[in-house]
Amino acid sequence: MGGVLAPGNDPSGGDYYATLASPECVPGGFAVNANVACVLPFMCHEDEATAIERGLDGGHFFGYSLAHYYAFGTHRLGQTNVWEEFMANRSRFGFDRAVAAQEGQVLGAKLLERGMGALRGAIGTPSQISDLIRRYEAAGIDQLIFVSQAGRNRHEDICESMELFARTVLPEFADAADEVDRAKEERLAPAAAAALARRQPARSLDQPFAVPALPAP
Repeated sequence: MGGVLAPGNDPSGGDYYATLASPECVPGGFAVNANVACVLPFMCHEDEATAIERGLDGGHFFGYSLAHYYAFGTHRLGQTNVWEEFMANRSRFGFDRAVAAQEGQVLGAKLLERGMGALRGAIGTPSQISDLIRRYEAAGIDQLIFVSQAGRNRHEDICESMELFARTVLPEFADAADEVDRAKEERLAPAAAAALARRQPARSLDQPFAVPALPAP
């Protein structure tokens, strides 16, 4: 589940938007998508313990597997079982289940205990998740990208979670989203146009590119 808008305080004074408006800004592509987004594990249920049971391991596995492939893992094709390694090593890498599964906490990207952090994200009750979104909103985040379909999370639980979120949390933020987007696009349009003007045009090929045919079996 992605692209949940958190329309909050005007972040135009932040580093990201200051960089966009600066004469040094040159876009990597041919369009400017001026949004600051954060990715969080997500599972919503009226009972906090149920949300944790249904979503925490999957959310942790998502984060662990990314780090496995891009940071600390040694992967052998057809041999490495990432789930087994995750279950054995999760606490060492910020995915401690006991820390993150504490109930009655104010949600944050991480929960802390005795100096040890553990990823929690948006796994909790509708009221906990609403509060979390409002705090990201106040920090100037434009979008929250919620990840549910990870690890061994069940399809039925994911659907139930999304339906509950849509009924109880999303309306608070969605009602103002279009107007916030429109106002921000209008405000940033001159800076985006100037940045795109500094970008070199797309390169052209001397001759059309063709994908060679595979040899016959």
